[in-house]
Amino acid sequence: MKKLILSMVLVGATTLAFGQKKVVRSAEKNFKNGDYATALSEVETALQDPETGSDPETTLLKAQIQLGMFATDSSNTMENLEVGNNSYESFMKAFEMGDGDKTSGIGKDIFEEDIPGAPENLRPNSVNKLKNVAFDKAIVQYNEEDYEMAYEFFNLAGEIDPTDTTIHYNAGFLANDLGRTEDAKRHFSTLLDIEGYNKLNAYYFMIQILSTEDKDPEAAYAMVTRAKEEYPSDKDLSTYEIQLLLQLNKMDEAMAQIKTALESDPNNTALLLRSGYLKEQAGDMEGALADYKKSVEVDPQFFEGNYYAAALLIEKAREILNELNGLSDEEWEKRSESMGKEANEYYADAVTYFESALEIKPEDTGIMEILFQIHTRLKNDAKAEEYNKKLIELLGPNWMEG
Repeated sequence: MKKLILSMVLVGATTLAFGQKKVVRSAEKNFKNGDYATALSEVETALQDPETGSDPETTLLKAQIQLGMFATDSSNTMENLEVGNNSYESFMKAFEMGDGDKTSGIGKDIFEEDIPGAPENLRPNSVNKLKNVAFDKAIVQYNEEDYEMAYEFFNLAGEIDPTDTTIHYNAGFLANDLGRTEDAKRHFSTLLDIEGYNKLNAYYFMIQILSTEDKDPEAAYAMVTRAKEEYPSDKDLSTYEIQLLLQLNKMDEAMAQIKTALESDPNNTALLLRSGYLKEQAGDMEGALADYKKSVEVDPQFFEGNYYAAALLIEKAREILNELNGLSDEEWEKRSESMGKEANEYYADAVTYFESALEIKPEDTGIMEILFQIHTRLKNDAKAEEYNKKLIELLGPNWMEG
């Protein structure tokens, strides 16, 4: 009797297992016929059985069914993205259940190479096809200016393949543009770890994010230092380094870097401007003025060079007048004419640079006000009135009250 009962149990178990395998075969058939909803329902049932559920092939089939649903749905919505994410999770679970080898067994099937554009019947239902489908969806959404979803599909493709530089650059670029700086940093950081890849643009983005968005100049400077180890001759990195040294108030280091950079690029207007600024901060007014003037000689349309040169000339004029006002009456009588003349010469020189700056930015009322004041001091009444009329036109008749 016990043998009979045991035999009946074994028959029942065998029948149940056979029945679940039949469900798997049905799911495979419906998958191949494109009836993904039925196939998914069947494979979910098979996964509940101890025998078929423990077989990585069953989980791989689920991943492939989900891939089919993902690929054939052109809505490209968040719901569609979730199907793609679920497919990736199923692929990875099947890989973990297998022997963990990408070159043999189930691992070879999961990671089989896909050729985009090949006839559909020749493409494998692998995780690499999932990556390529996600990439294609990203491009479609980007072209439709749906940048949020374009990023999401690029991100999925990037999760699948951490070595694909095109995917991670696109994902990082879009994330940064969308203000998703943490996502952007994650993708650009991935690029920085890929050997043989030209990482300059990734470094530029990382430095900009750390400095501007994160407001962390220390981290940005550390990133510049790392970048310069790989690209020591890149001029843009030298410029970033100087900017960050200035932010960190490391004036001596900044000046040293500027001198080195100017040796190889003596006509770089941005470097000349920063060199002048640092010299001005250190009290070397003549050296600063020389750098500002040289930047304008290199590029007469360089607004900052014109403006800084003019501002420093005014400062020199004011220093003379302040010194004059501090003299005793007797000394003032002796030196007022010569010192006043010297101050006026600086004012006159400043006019030249301010007028050049105004030609570059013709609506800058701040410069117009300064020119009005200088011409008034120099008794250039016609020029002063000319700027007065422009300011009345732009700011109203009571502009002086402002």
